Amino acid sequence: MSQDTAGAGFARLLRELKERSGHSYGTLGKRLHMSTSTLHRYCNGDVVPTDYAPVERLARLCKASPDELVELHRHWVLADANRPRKGGEPAAAPSPAPDPVSTPEASVVRLSGAPAPKERRRHRGAAYAGLAVAVVAGAIALTANLSARDTDGPDGPVGAAAAPPGAGQRTGDRTASAAPSGASDPASAPASPGPAGAAGATGTGSAPVSAPPPGRGDAPAAGAPVKVTTQPYSWESPCDQHYLIDKPPAEVAPPPLERDAPAWAAAAGAVSAGGQYLTLTLQGAGKETVVLDGLTVRTAGKRAPLAWNDYAMGYPGVGCGSGVPTRTFNVSLDATRPAAVPEEGQPNFPFKVSESEPEVFYIRAGVAANDVSWYLELSWSSGPRHGTLTIDNNGKPFRTSGHTGRPGYEFPLGGNGWAAAGTAS
Repeated sequence: MSQDTAGAGFARLLRELKERSGHSYGTLGKRLHMSTSTLHRYCNGDVVPTDYAPVERLARLCKASPDELVELHRHWVLADANRPRKGGEPAAAPSPAPDPVSTPEASVVRLSGAPAPKERRRHRGAAYAGLAVAVVAGAIALTANLSARDTDGPDGPVGAAAAPPGAGQRTGDRTASAAPSGASDPASAPASPGPAGAAGATGTGSAPVSAPPPGRGDAPAAGAPVKVTTQPYSWESPCDQHYLIDKPPAEVAPPPLERDAPAWAAAAGAVSAGGQYLTLTLQGAGKETVVLDGLTVRTAGKRAPLAWNDYAMGYPGVGCGSGVPTRTFNVSLDATRPAAVPEEGQPNFPFKVSESEPEVFYIRAGVAANDVSWYLELSWSSGPRHGTLTIDNNGKPFRTSGHTGRPGYEFPLGGNGWAAAGTAS
């Protein structure tokens, strides 16, 4: 789908919502704290917003239905993926990240056998020594990781995500792709450590992958049929969103906007409390149709709930509304074997996606009696190919803890600090 077609469809939906609302651009701009000219450019298709959050606020203000919200999100995904860069071409994938154990001097070693420049030859010994040290350190870390694993029932080790057979590449805050099953790699990279010692799951039989840097917009790997963008800090409603933080109120910043939640949570060392709401955007990497066969929940670790303070994101006295989008799956992390169960009345797997027909899944994971590290496995098939894609938080498991009975705090609208709000329930 061309950028013009994708952008035109997105703009058309925005215009229809705006016109149906009966509000002027000026009225909408004031209520959304946006300039009139910016809204006009969005609705005319002159500009595709880089962030979906203002688009969703505009749609909700215009009384969009849950189905309309899903359709608008799909069109924004397509328009954003085909956004032109300088020169008029769609955005290309960034260059591959360098090997994390490489040094500037090591990177000049020529595998083709061509002689290196004279001024760099004298550094070659140091480069080889640096590589040797890095390899030995990696082997020691892997050995320690394997020897420290203790099993925690059938779902895997405590504090570490076991590498499930046949798992594909992991995804995080940015787009990643699944490698087709059957690809061989005798030297898979060790899993990176996750929160509380947990490790992201990297399956056997897939190409080694470096953890992606923050951001969004990676292109799929060659031959991969599906890509997933994960938003692990989505909010179904600010009033329902809580975080546990091991800090007193005076050391915690005010509640962020939803789009700023990842950075806020990282800076505060926050863990989603009582539940976690994920948004998964799935799209085919080519013209062929990809069948999404199922979604499996994997437990990487289960512990007693965190004894930290509970911070609510909603402002007291301010109404919080939320729609019920389609493709919502509920997960009970307290269950012995958690499973993704579709919302009542909504369809279950399989689903189909392609380059022009993405899907958006919402995962509502709840927990009360445990502190759980977990991730998802998406199984897919496309013609004779099939595989499994591991979905996690940028190379680490998601982490969600119960918060019942913890000291609660809220931030009054117009206030200058957190105020006690009783105990969380």
